[in-house]
Amino acid sequence: MYKRILLATDGSEHSIRSTKHAAALAKQFDGTVEIVYVVDGNKSKQDVLHNMSEYEIELKRKEKTRSVQEVLEQEDVSFKTHILHGEPGPTIVEFANENDYDCVVIGSRGHNALQEMILGSVSHKVVKRVDAPVMVIK
Repeated sequence: MYKRILLATDGSEHSIRSTKHAAALAKQFDGTVEIVYVVDGNKSKQDVLHNMSEYEIELKRKEKTRSVQEVLEQEDVSFKTHILHGEPGPTIVEFANENDYDCVVIGSRGHNALQEMILGSVSHKVVKRVDAPVMVIK
């Protein structure tokens, strides 16, 4: 049922909780997990402005997914990692819909009502627009 699972991560503690749920689904259905981390335009600009080399930037981005990868390795779940560029919500939605996943797992950062109304929520955008079932972990 859930053979191909997309796990959206931002390197936060919410991502670790989400990873545990994605791992449980993958183990239950003998599936695989594909991790996606999205670098937005502002973050890219900051990296360049801080005079980081391309190598340092790449290492820093890979570090954001390291804890998630470690959980999946500990759970003996097969995974692949994608680092994408763009606005997180729409980029995750586009990637998920183009690659026909069985399920998307994403964490909720827990914005309050005002923050969510003004800023929007990546998880909310994903839930509204991804074609596959979406599991939001609080």
